[in-house]
Amino acid sequence: MQPFIVDHAHDQPLVEQIVEQFIVRIGDKSLRAGSRLPSIRSFAADYRVSKFTVVEAYDRLVALGYVQSRRGAGFYVTSRVEAHANAPVRREPPLSRCVDSLWLLRHDALASDSPVLKPGCGWLPASWMPQAELEKALRDLTRRPNARLTSYGEPFGYRPLRQQLTVRLAELEIEAEPEQIVLTHGAMQALDLIARYFVDEGDAVLVDDPGFFNVFANQKLNGARLYGVPRTANGPDVVVLERLLAEHKPKLFITNSVLHNPTGTSLNRATAHRCLQLAEKYDLTIVEDDIYSDFQTGPGERLAALDQLNRVIYVGSFSKTLSANLRVGFIAASPARAQDLCNLKLLTGLSTSEAAERVIHAMLTEGAYRKHMERIKARLKQTADASLPRLESLGFELWAQPGGGMFSFARLPCVADTAPIAQAALEQEIMLAPGVLFSPQVGPTPWLRFNVAHMQDERIWRWLEHVAAGEPARAL
Repeated sequence: MQPFIVDHAHDQPLVEQIVEQFIVRIGDKSLRAGSRLPSIRSFAADYRVSKFTVVEAYDRLVALGYVQSRRGAGFYVTSRVEAHANAPVRREPPLSRCVDSLWLLRHDALASDSPVLKPGCGWLPASWMPQAELEKALRDLTRRPNARLTSYGEPFGYRPLRQQLTVRLAELEIEAEPEQIVLTHGAMQALDLIARYFVDEGDAVLVDDPGFFNVFANQKLNGARLYGVPRTANGPDVVVLERLLAEHKPKLFITNSVLHNPTGTSLNRATAHRCLQLAEKYDLTIVEDDIYSDFQTGPGERLAALDQLNRVIYVGSFSKTLSANLRVGFIAASPARAQDLCNLKLLTGLSTSEAAERVIHAMLTEGAYRKHMERIKARLKQTADASLPRLESLGFELWAQPGGGMFSFARLPCVADTAPIAQAALEQEIMLAPGVLFSPQVGPTPWLRFNVAHMQDERIWRWLEHVAAGEPARAL
């Protein structure tokens, strides 16, 4: 069989390159029915790609029906290969574009009763959340005669909550009317609606690099071609941003401004102004994903405040701060865009949960939310002050000094690829977040995302000490 051509500098993702070449070899019978594919380890070594990349490529081939997995024996060309060889190449099923993200999302570490330690997760510990206050708000809701528990909610969402959000946005110097706010099932539904509205199959979309893996997956699901804008300590690299705008004419740029995931850094004013200048020059819409806004303790610029929802669509959520279960997020946009996004919301999901929205409204207006967030910010500072110096004492280098919030991005100078470390950690019931998950172009990276809120257990630190010392993983 002829060697594969894996071009690390090509715009096409490595996984797609590998999948397409396997399909060609199966189609021209270079690989016949029953042939065994190279092992994941050997293919990764031969072509200098991560094992995660090979796993995703092989999983896609299984999903497409070209390959079958035999437990303990590897991957083999399916006996139905002849049917594939005589049929036109099919469009890749959308879900197969997102295997890398599904790997983490479907892992049992997401379950609240999982024994897995979670220093790599993206949420606060359940014990930090305001359980008693939420229960009270739910009880109060059920006692109200106008609770509307059996009917659909309003198309835009519960109006009193939207009115309260205009007050909160005004505190950030973002002026918006209730009719410019669309309530959603968390930030992910908001981002999905925006993608459905703007992105056609094959359109270019810019994302932070590193950035949030589920944003990448959602955009791929909607057919986007992703291009990463390198993140600096002050926000997006505006030189690279302009080059990508000129070359690819993207529809959207999705970015965190404040307490960026995974680096914990925030946008400064000069970078914000330059981003908006480029958006005007190249007719770009910017989606400002600000779900960590309420963790902010220091300064932080918002593109939406400078732009006033002209070229910027603002996304917020209470899933990270109050409850991942209630799933309340929102979009703030120009009046015309808000109306269109509301119409799309109705077509794809009807209404959102007014009961959940009423609970969030009660938490905001009765003062419980403000007190809760004051406690959370103080607790996060305490855990960061304890955890980050300890990481550095083990030899970890921080990508940048985070400005607050949960996250820090760090690496060990002697480690080139953290994916094997994350896999070994799972065997010790420790969930780490390897840097490969936060890159729009899958490939080996030396980075790990740490969540300081989940770094108190000494078993985590004992395991990290072994890793930093270059010792084999051992049971803890």
